[in-house]
Amino acid sequence: MSIVLTNINEGVATLTLNNPDERNTMTAEMVSAIVESMDAFEADESVGAVVVTGAGSAFCAGANLGNLQTATRESLGNVYEGFLRIARSPLPTLAAVNGPAVGAGMNLALGCDVRIAAQRARFDTRFLQIGLHPGGGHTWMQRRIVGPQSAMAAVVFSQVLDGPEAERVGLAYKCVPDDELLTAAHEFARGAATAPRELAILTKRTIQDMADIDTHRDAVQREFDPQLWTVKQPWFEERIAALKAKISSKKTS
Repeated sequence: MSIVLTNINEGVATLTLNNPDERNTMTAEMVSAIVESMDAFEADESVGAVVVTGAGSAFCAGANLGNLQTATRESLGNVYEGFLRIARSPLPTLAAVNGPAVGAGMNLALGCDVRIAAQRARFDTRFLQIGLHPGGGHTWMQRRIVGPQSAMAAVVFSQVLDGPEAERVGLAYKCVPDDELLTAAHEFARGAATAPRELAILTKRTIQDMADIDTHRDAVQREFDPQLWTVKQPWFEERIAALKAKISSKKTS
């Protein structure tokens, strides 16, 4: 049995953590498979977006507790790579959170660009509950996504959010019925996958860069060069021509 399953359909790559008996915990084998899968997706020009989800009842139950008890800087770094590899990807990434996302598993969801949650999803920081300080940039990601109050509630006050609550605080973009999660995630990801691949990658980078820009004027300047570059790309001419033809056909009908 492969510990990670991969599939590519309509430009959307799906990466499924596939160790349901251990609730998809972040073992060394799992990390290695995630890295290998992401390398393959990024090398495949047909892939325009990536969906990350879990098999069985859990998204990812975090790191193996036995490994944590003997943790070193090196071993923790190896666990982190499971979610950092996805967080570093230039491709648009979407977490389809099907069940509990705990500790490092929550970091995996936070490291994706967007999160869609099933109603049965559980976003559970849990670090303090087991006497462990958060790691892997958990507090930084939480604060940037939901703000200081909701981050404090989750991390320090140990509040666990289900799908609807995650949507309410902005941790998940939206919550959907459990049996609709993967269909909704695939359709959502197609919004990025149907754009020119280079354009989606470039735009993702621009949005990330905006975190360091303070004024509207600087933001305008930051977008000038990439927008002018896209005007010169063949896909722009093709899509403008198609749009004009569509408008023209409506006028004559």
